[in-house]
Amino acid sequence: MMTPFNPIIDPELPAQHSPLLRAALLTIGYIEANGPIGLTASRGLKRYFVEWAAEAFDWRWYSASDLYAVNKVLNESDFPPLVILHDLLVRAKLVRHRQGALHLTRLAGQLKNDPASLWTLLASRLLFDTDHSKYTRYGDHLLGNWDIFLNVINVEVQNGVSEETLCSVLFGSDEQETPHGYPRQRAALYIHVLRPLCWAGLLEEVRTGEGFARQEHFFKTPLWHAALSLETDRHLESVTRH
Repeated sequence: MMTPFNPIIDPELPAQHSPLLRAALLTIGYIEANGPIGLTASRGLKRYFVEWAAEAFDWRWYSASDLYAVNKVLNESDFPPLVILHDLLVRAKLVRHRQGALHLTRLAGQLKNDPASLWTLLASRLLFDTDHSKYTRYGDHLLGNWDIFLNVINVEVQNGVSEETLCSVLFGSDEQETPHGYPRQRAALYIHVLRPLCWAGLLEEVRTGEGFARQEHFFKTPLWHAALSLETDRHLESVTRH
């Protein structure tokens, strides 16, 4: 598993910028205060916790009001950030399934007071050890690797960049569209790379417009500069606004 992150000197940075870390800490705190979280027969988190998490996480574009606008009741599968968080916590050995419930491990107890180390563990798993194709509509994979993605994004996002422009830089023109009229390569780039970077807190997404007219632009957060040292850093001074 690739782990290119610098040691995080300021422990406040991950907490300020990473919704993933905030949600993990809230989940750990919930289990400590209320006991293990019940699981369904298919090992999903039970509705009472999903409902609590939707309110407590207040995840951008997945707030409780956003989720209830399209769901009468909330199951784990209706809350994509929680689906991925659950998977990450298990694979990072911060929680375990036992006797029909989600229990904390000793490691979770140790890392809850070390948010920088907890962030590094979760972000590394999310970016470099997760197959995001299962979260795409068509199971699309993405050509390339994280060394390429991070170094290209490092330059292109220096002054902010649109998803469309970044996709063109990485892959050229994208002619194939989904049945809903959205370019598949761009959709795959978002799910495999851009969304994980935003959820980890390394990038910020800014949306404008609605429906098919909506555009996404991406900007580095201070956590990007603190956590990453990349080969393309030497080119950043010459970058100008697109």
